[in-house]
Amino acid sequence: MAAPEIVLGVTGSIGAYKAADVIRRLKEHGCGVSCVMTKRAQEFIAPLTLQALSGRKVATDLFSPESPWIVHTALADQANLVLIAPASANILAKLAHGLADDILTCIVLATKAPVLVAPAMNVHMYHHATVQENIKQLRRMGYHFIGPTVGGLACGYEALGHLAEVDDIVRIALQLASRVSPSSGKPVGMSQAAAVPKRSAKPSRRSRPAARRPRRRR
Repeated sequence: MAAPEIVLGVTGSIGAYKAADVIRRLKEHGCGVSCVMTKRAQEFIAPLTLQALSGRKVATDLFSPESPWIVHTALADQANLVLIAPASANILAKLAHGLADDILTCIVLATKAPVLVAPAMNVHMYHHATVQENIKQLRRMGYHFIGPTVGGLACGYEALGHLAEVDDIVRIALQLASRVSPSSGKPVGMSQAAAVPKRSAKPSRRSRPAARRPRRRR
C-alpha cells in the first residue's frame, strides 16, 4: 500500500509554529506532506521552514506561473487527507459558507478526501456564537474535528482554545488517511463500479409481450 499523502493547511494562529512538529511526525510515519499556507500564517512562520521539513515546495498562492499544473486541483486530487492545523476562526467561517478566495479554501472545496480540522484561537473567540454555529455546520457537512484543548493561550488566558497535542493530531490524521484512496475520498478497496449505484433494468418495448385486443362476441 502506498504511503498516505497529506495536505497540511496552516492558517493565521500563534499555533502555526507547531506545524513544523506535525510535519516531522507525519514523515516519521512514512507520509508524504504537502504544505499550504495562508497569507496570515506566513506572519507566524516562514514557508522556508516548512519546505525544509517537508522536502516539498510550500504552496502559498492560488496562481503559480512556475507550475505547469493547476496547483489546488492537483493537491486536492492526490490527498488522502486534508489536515488544517492550526485552524483559525477565519478559516472556519470561510469553509462553513463555501468561500474559495485562496489556495487552501479552493483545495478543500475541490478534494474528495476527508478534512480534519484542529482549531486554535482565543477562548472568547472560540465560544462566540458565530464560531460555534460554523463548527456545527462543518460537522454536519462531514468535517472531522480535534480539539481545541485547555492550555496556555497567547492572550495570557489558561483556557479552552489551545491547539490539540501534536501526537493526538497525528494519530487521528493517520487513521483518517489510511481509510481512503486519493482523488476518490472513498474507502480503500472500493472499486469505481461499486461506488456507482446500479440503475434498475427496465425491459425494452420490444421485449414486452404485445397487448392483445379482447375478442368481440358474435
